[in-house]
Amino acid sequence: MNRFDWMRKEISNLKSKGLFTNIRTLSSPQGAWLTVDGKEVLNFCSNNYLGFANHPRLVEAAKNAIDTYGVGPAAVRTIAGTMDLHNQLEERIARFKGAEAAITFQSGFSANLGTIQALVGKNDVIFSDELNHASIIDGCRLSGARIVRYNHCDPNHLELVIKENEDTFKRALIITDGVFSMDGDIAPLDRLHEIADGYDILLAVDDAHGEGVLGKSGRGIVDHFGLHGKVDLEIGTFSKAFGVIGGVVAGNATIVDWLKQRGRPFLFSSAMTVPDVAACVAAIDILEESDEYVQRLWKNADYFKSEMKKNGFDIGNSKTPITPIMLGEAPLAQEMSRELFDNGIFATPIGYPTVPKGKARIRVMISAAHSKHDLDQGLEQFTAAGKKLGVI
Repeated sequence: MNRFDWMRKEISNLKSKGLFTNIRTLSSPQGAWLTVDGKEVLNFCSNNYLGFANHPRLVEAAKNAIDTYGVGPAAVRTIAGTMDLHNQLEERIARFKGAEAAITFQSGFSANLGTIQALVGKNDVIFSDELNHASIIDGCRLSGARIVRYNHCDPNHLELVIKENEDTFKRALIITDGVFSMDGDIAPLDRLHEIADGYDILLAVDDAHGEGVLGKSGRGIVDHFGLHGKVDLEIGTFSKAFGVIGGVVAGNATIVDWLKQRGRPFLFSSAMTVPDVAACVAAIDILEESDEYVQRLWKNADYFKSEMKKNGFDIGNSKTPITPIMLGEAPLAQEMSRELFDNGIFATPIGYPTVPKGKARIRVMISAAHSKHDLDQGLEQFTAAGKKLGVI
């Protein structure tokens, strides 16, 4: 028996169940329209909420930074020193979010991994929303703390499980996604804060899909609820609305100082590259100048979602521009994705393990870069595919 046979068998099994992920190839910048597998298509599946991934000001900032600093930092910041550009980004993002301080990581995933394990460990407890992102789940596991899940976006159940576990831990952490990426719903952060404050428990929120979307000029979920200085830490990413790459933790200055001493991705991996950092600073500049992009995003999202409902699609209970087209079984989602692609729409199917079995969907990601004509074209093709496949 060959040592790869088990993998080949599992891959064959995934294909037979319609769960094998085929990754298409892009040969153009991210935007409302893409060249995918050599074909020009309308893009409905990237997280480029504000259209910043190819924004001229971000591109120019990245090029200029390369001329000044080169490409990369060449080592971890604690050994090789930190570039003033990294300090500038951390100061700017903290001020933008109304936080005491901030620290950057290589990605949002790394930010969750490094932060959670630095704050809790053995003999501690993490109270985690049952639908939290994989990076939170992995960070919780790496910490060694006991994980207690509470029902999705259910503060009453959270308080119940806290009471059930009182006096069983040294320290505790409540952690939740801010905007849940698959369903587009928003965590009740105001209620979670009340509970965390009442029991003197650390509160963390992963705002990956809230940055650039919620709050004034896209300042995020803490701003959305008016909880500045009350949420201990806000974990996020520059890879979605900011259109770049990198992770960030903003919040209490003591926590940020501690993460610089014990956040393992910060200590043992090189920092964000120079062009990425400069592009992120440029994105903050744009958002501080105007909320035009955020307003356009919401206008586009509200229009698309209302029309999809009128046309008979089940789009779940999304409260954000994330628009899940609920289809149920993975093979149907894959078939609909292929039908859409054949007709010029790039919309990726999502199935298990990203979402639970029986909850397969196509998740439409609306962008400020879409024109009304783009949205109408997408609506037309979704409706045609939905009717052809018996979805509506």
